[in-house]
Amino acid sequence: MTVATLYIIATPIGNLEDITYRAVRILGEVDLIAAEDTRHSLKLLNHFGISKPLTSYFDHNQQFKGERILNALRQGKSVALISDAGTPCISDPGYQLVCDAVAEQIKVVPVPGACAAVAALSASGLPTDAFTFAGFPPSRQGKRRTFLAGVSDLPGTLVLYEAPHRLLDTLTDIREVLGERRVIVARELSKIYEEFIRGTASEVISAVSQGIVRGEVVILVAPGEAALQETEPLEQVLRRLMAGGALSIKDIAKQAAIISGVSRSEAYAEALKLKNSGD
Repeated sequence: MTVATLYIIATPIGNLEDITYRAVRILGEVDLIAAEDTRHSLKLLNHFGISKPLTSYFDHNQQFKGERILNALRQGKSVALISDAGTPCISDPGYQLVCDAVAEQIKVVPVPGACAAVAALSASGLPTDAFTFAGFPPSRQGKRRTFLAGVSDLPGTLVLYEAPHRLLDTLTDIREVLGERRVIVARELSKIYEEFIRGTASEVISAVSQGIVRGEVVILVAPGEAALQETEPLEQVLRRLMAGGALSIKDIAKQAAIISGVSRSEAYAEALKLKNSGD
């Protein structure tokens, strides 16, 4: 086991057989495992007979716990970062920890495996040569519609995560903002009740309305006919999103980064510059 290494380890999104041999081996060799929810992860570790020191690392304690994890790495220890399901840092905690480790020249090693977005895309039947993963849309309708308008002209398939209780509202906004595109709802991936619901936005809304949706959900939206062939310049994207007036600077920067292909920090700095200049 290489010391002073942060391993980003993907864990199953449902079926425990989807963990890799490499992931099981490394989890059994590291000095410390940082988990989004220690109680949830303990079930996984117990299943594979892994007994290692465990600490929590999630959105609301990442500043405090991140420093403790970095201290362990500075001491030459090896740490594995895992989330509740899938690949850490993909709409899961981990981004800041990785950034801090890289800044201190600590070795960061990805251990690939399950990812709900990629799994859903691979079986969707929608174009896979180009796609945008945009994570969770805003929970409030106004911000969500502005968010969708911002990605409406992107080339390739749009991939979103959504909570079951907001699925109908989000699908309705997709229809209203993006039109009657082909939509796929993928839920409970790799689990017993795995399901793909395919059709136009209206057809999928009708199907989803028939019962209660449970489990993790991935929404995939086909590209529109007017999808841009070139990346929209950052300043142009920022001005368009700021003109709407519904998003915070942080949300604008996040969305602009997705559309223009730059880092969030660059988009945030440019957004502040435009705001302070009064443009």
